[in-house]
Amino acid sequence: MNSLDDILKMAQNVQAQMAEAQASLDGIEVEGASGGGLVKIRASAKGRIIGVSLDDSLIVPSEKQMLEDLITAAFNDARAKADAVAGEAMGKMTQGIPLPPGFKLPI
Repeated sequence: MNSLDDILKMAQNVQAQMAEAQASLDGIEVEGASGGGLVKIRASAKGRIIGVSLDDSLIVPSEKQMLEDLITAAFNDARAKADAVAGEAMGKMTQGIPLPPGFKLPI
């Protein structure tokens, strides 16, 4: 069984690793898409939007609402992928630490 001191040391090590991982997440890119790839959003794993790409066929004034919906869907797709990458990276950091059930460290 781990002593409280051992657990605290492991938590401090994980905290340092998490800070390092947080910094690296901004360098990992994901791409969200909608409309069969007509709208693409590039984002960092921290959720920072890097770029938006729209297919030329979408730029029609009468289709403004559809374009807005596709952009929203692409943003949400990129955000979900960014959250998945961030969650996976943070999950690796906490393996082996005896945390209470349901306890989550902040990302």
